[in-house]
Amino acid sequence: MRSSELSMPARGFAAEARSEGRSTAQSLSVTRVAGICFGVGTQILFLYTAYGLLNFLRFGTTQHIQGWAAVDIALAVTFAIPHSILLLPPVQKRLKAWLAPGLMGCVHCATTCFTLLIPFRLWGGSDQALRILNGWSEQLVLALFYASWLAMICSLFQTGMGYQTGLTQWWYRWRKEQPPARPFITSGMFRWMRHPVSTSFLGLIWFTPQMTVEHLILTVVRTACIYVGSYPKDRRLRRFLGPAYQRYGERVPGSPLIGFGSLNRYKTA
Repeated sequence: MRSSELSMPARGFAAEARSEGRSTAQSLSVTRVAGICFGVGTQILFLYTAYGLLNFLRFGTTQHIQGWAAVDIALAVTFAIPHSILLLPPVQKRLKAWLAPGLMGCVHCATTCFTLLIPFRLWGGSDQALRILNGWSEQLVLALFYASWLAMICSLFQTGMGYQTGLTQWWYRWRKEQPPARPFITSGMFRWMRHPVSTSFLGLIWFTPQMTVEHLILTVVRTACIYVGSYPKDRRLRRFLGPAYQRYGERVPGSPLIGFGSLNRYKTA
């Protein structure tokens, strides 16, 4: 009788432990499935955004709204704000506290996509064309436009397309492996400029055969955002890569299209 009485609590504790184990396993399973869905969804969103960006920059918009100029300026500026917030150390620390490892890159990619997709839907246009090219000049500018696309794709692949979209971190995380370290690239397009992705994007917005007022707004605001954003970007790279990046910056400008300020060569230390 006494042995039976002693074994009953033990059986109860064992049953409770098994129940907690099943609950934890179910929770981990749900978390894993959610992470997989988020990672796959981010890559689909990236492809959709790239296609939309090509059409938006090439053909503009036919949408006419009241007060379109103020709306367009706000939309153009808004692109840079979420990135600046996400890169703040306190925000990074808080995100890493509750976000599953390997998903941070997907968060950055998804944020970029949404800040590009919103202007596609809300951007207002006008019929005020400041410049319309025809004939050989139009074909030349279009060739430079598509060459900028090719340059952007090449530079993204060279620096690690999977890191840009969050795919690499996500893939290795769900395989339970450590992702390889990103190499310090100084070859290819990086031989002539430190920020070929940003420079290629400048080409996408500058090279247009039909410069309208709203496209000029986009060009001026986004160019200013890229220039201002190059300062904290270079500071982060110098902090992570150390003296090697400082020496690299003394040889290579940030962008040959904007050869001053942080996009110029570094002064010799």
